[in-house]
Amino acid sequence: MTRSDRCGAFTLLELVIALAAAAIVAAFALPGWREQIARGHRIDAVAAIYRAAQFIDMQATSMTALPAGFDRAPATGPPAYRLHLLPADESNGGYAIAADPVESGPMRGDACGAFVLDATGARSNQVAGGSVAAATSQMCWRDR
Repeated sequence: MTRSDRCGAFTLLELVIALAAAAIVAAFALPGWREQIARGHRIDAVAAIYRAAQFIDMQATSMTALPAGFDRAPATGPPAYRLHLLPADESNGGYAIAADPVESGPMRGDACGAFVLDATGARSNQVAGGSVAAATSQMCWRDR
């Protein structure tokens, strides 16, 4: 073999260095990428809640369930959240809409839990036990 035949190939050391650099970049990029995906799902849930609230406000009759198309987020693809109406009482202004993470979906176990919007415009989050999570509510509804 002459010297000119070997010049076009990579050495094993060069390949290992390139793979190590790619692994380091991936180690820093993947957690941020996952958080952006989760943020996108949360934005979809909040948008679906507002869309459902507008639909309910435009109806002349009281509703007991959300119609198809208003009962999930996102509207296409596999659902990450399921929307449902909560019973009316004197504190919520006539209705409340909750967006619960789908048990087998990508948002199960999310710190924000379920998003809740009532007819008075009050926003909150409920964690798995049913308690209201005031500390995470500011973070979860931020910029929405």
